[in-house]
Amino acid sequence: MAFNITAVKTSSDGAWQGDNPLNFAFPLLIVQTALIVAVSRSLGLLFKPLRQPKVIAEIVGGILLGPSALGRNTAYMHRIFPTWSMPILESVASIGLLFFLFLVGLELDLSSIRRSGKRAFGIAAAGITLPFLAGVGVAFVIRNTLYTAADRTGYAEFLVFIGVALSITAFPVLARILAELKLLTTWVGETAMAAAAFNDVAAWIMLALAVALAGSGGGGKTSPLVSLWVLLSGVVFVVFTLVVIRPGMKWVAKRGSPENDVVRESYVCLTLSGVMVSGFATDLIGIHSIFGAFVFGLTIPKDGEFGHRLIERIEDFVSGLLLPLYFATSGLKTDVAKIRGAESWGMLGLVVVSACAGKIVGTFAAAVMVKVPAREALALGCLMNTKGLVELIVLNIGKEKKVLNDETFAILVLMALFTTFITTPTVMAIYKPARGTNHKLKDLSSSEDSTKEELRILILRLKLFVMHLMELTERTSSIIMVQRARKDGLPFVHRHGECHSSVVGGFQAYRQLGRVAVRPITAVSSLHTMHEDICHMAETKRVTMIILPFHKRWNVDHGRGHHHQDRGDANVSENVGHGWRLVNQRVLKNAPCSVAVLVDRGLGSLDPQISSLDGSNVVERVGVIFFGGPDDREALELGGRMAEHQAVKVTVVRFFVRETLRSNAVTLRPASSKGKEKYYTCLTTNVDPKKEKELDEGVLKDFKSKWKETVEYKEKEPNNIIQEILSIGQSQDFDLIVVGRGRVPSAKVATLAERQAEHPELGRIGDVLASSINHIIPSILVVQQHNKPQVEEIAVSKIVKESSLTINGDANV
Repeated sequence: MAFNITAVKTSSDGAWQGDNPLNFAFPLLIVQTALIVAVSRSLGLLFKPLRQPKVIAEIVGGILLGPSALGRNTAYMHRIFPTWSMPILESVASIGLLFFLFLVGLELDLSSIRRSGKRAFGIAAAGITLPFLAGVGVAFVIRNTLYTAADRTGYAEFLVFIGVALSITAFPVLARILAELKLLTTWVGETAMAAAAFNDVAAWIMLALAVALAGSGGGGKTSPLVSLWVLLSGVVFVVFTLVVIRPGMKWVAKRGSPENDVVRESYVCLTLSGVMVSGFATDLIGIHSIFGAFVFGLTIPKDGEFGHRLIERIEDFVSGLLLPLYFATSGLKTDVAKIRGAESWGMLGLVVVSACAGKIVGTFAAAVMVKVPAREALALGCLMNTKGLVELIVLNIGKEKKVLNDETFAILVLMALFTTFITTPTVMAIYKPARGTNHKLKDLSSSEDSTKEELRILILRLKLFVMHLMELTERTSSIIMVQRARKDGLPFVHRHGECHSSVVGGFQAYRQLGRVAVRPITAVSSLHTMHEDICHMAETKRVTMIILPFHKRWNVDHGRGHHHQDRGDANVSENVGHGWRLVNQRVLKNAPCSVAVLVDRGLGSLDPQISSLDGSNVVERVGVIFFGGPDDREALELGGRMAEHQAVKVTVVRFFVRETLRSNAVTLRPASSKGKEKYYTCLTTNVDPKKEKELDEGVLKDFKSKWKETVEYKEKEPNNIIQEILSIGQSQDFDLIVVGRGRVPSAKVATLAERQAEHPELGRIGDVLASSINHIIPSILVVQQHNKPQVEEIAVSKIVKESSLTINGDANV
């Protein structure tokens, strides 16, 4: 059934009235949007193991929905994507594109480009020039082969469009690939980011030139004078925006900064209106509207909170819903069937080879000339060959201006897909910074050459590496964080700013003691590989212990005036996500050193009313609970290190059980595979009870001898372990309780194996103290000593009335 576009109504009267909703603009737009998002998200999950950026899934989804695949069914195409509906779909998608380019401008820090130096500029210039020249040569071949005399456009605009298409590097896509490959903090990653930023600016300048030369796209010749006026007007617009509008936006950002964690709505609306006005202005000039949005994004200050909050307001709607529509429409316009015959497929091969060779060879040659090692230079060339977002924008504008016909458009889209798809596997094959084999580092309780080790620690400064972890996502704010991290290497405030501010403030205050060096580090990676960054950093820096934040946080009054009285009433926990819990579990399993998990109930808050950290007053009270075993010995050693500080009061509470009959022993056996994650774990190693007891007694003796003047020591013989532990946790005697994870438990602690575990990664005692229902007041630090080689953990359940004392296969205590 044919439709007149002028007669199409917005909404239907419903099926009961005899209307088919698919014959009306808005219901059909809903169906199209839902279908595109569902297909692109599904493909995104499919491509995720291959470490492919989201734009690949969105373009492939559009190709599958378009004439290359499902669109071969004319009934489907006429019903779901009829010709009359495409201007509506593209208009909605263009709104998303407009605001996305505003976000791209917002994430591009011009000051970082100036700081990048001549080396990155030289590499970027070579990486643009050679593929652009190769594109000019390819353009002559394509124009004479795939175009008839009737549909040939002017030489200048065609050459510029093809040259830009082959020389572009997609900055947002590259940043995510670098983070995924753990290359952001390497020299290769930093140089690639800087060169891509140069490339981005050059690409937009060349695109503006190409659009000005293309004119109206009606097929007629554009007067050179008109193109000159368009270019001059574009230059005036950019100068006016950066000289006049930019100071105004600094004022807006300052006035619109968050008050009580809320950005003023009026300033957000003013900024979003500015995006649309800028887009209209450049469209009026004759340059595409996205150019105005991009330039306006450059005016927003990068170092304040306003820009980041602005991104949070709009990026999910734009990037998650509207932008996939734009890239899907690119796929819908791509008809692979247009590439017919050996000649056309030969053109595709020529374009792919020219794009890859030009970018890789140009970048490689420039990098080698500035004395970059060949392997790193080759990896840099492959990274700079990343296409994607900006590439598709260029191609769509070229098709819209009728510079590119259907066949050339399809060839260039496939080229962009191929070059981006191969980037990750190629770089992984060529260049991957060596990661360690997780060999054991020294733990706190290492007894080898202890005199020298203690002397070294006492004389030299304690060094803390504060590692700020941030999840890498597809969001623009994630790339903004990357830019800030690259800029100064310091932790930065984002969504949970208050938490990070207090933690960083605490470490900075601790640094003032003079004996502590604090080194802030930022790590940006996806959650499923974040543990690799943590373990690699621990091995690189030769650290003795990793301290991880627990995946739950308690909303507490950080004021120290209420520290002891009211803090226990604020047992409201916030779960920051299961993904972060998995990060902790993987670090506990793979760390090359000892690990501690901090359950923070307000420990990091430092009130200015407290006396200075010169040791004149006790400001923290630490309790160490000791049952025995390697983890508890490590916790005791850590308590001793804390006791070195005069402002910390340490109390050791030892729980012991007198000699009992063998019939009271407890057997622990591997838990069933079903519900395995709900059980506590033990080490699969042979345990000699006598030797363990000797080690425990020896460590306690040395500890009491060394710290008898400063540490309070208590012993308890519990009748009910749970009640005794809860009484300590619910008291107001401590600000921090340090416990071992207890993976080689005493017989008394082993009886807790039958208890339903809430957080098994904390061990039996740590789980009791971390529970949100037990009204525990102090923060908890659960310590795990580094595993011995070839020792694994198994989940165990309790069986009574056994007598063996080994933990090996069937684990008995």
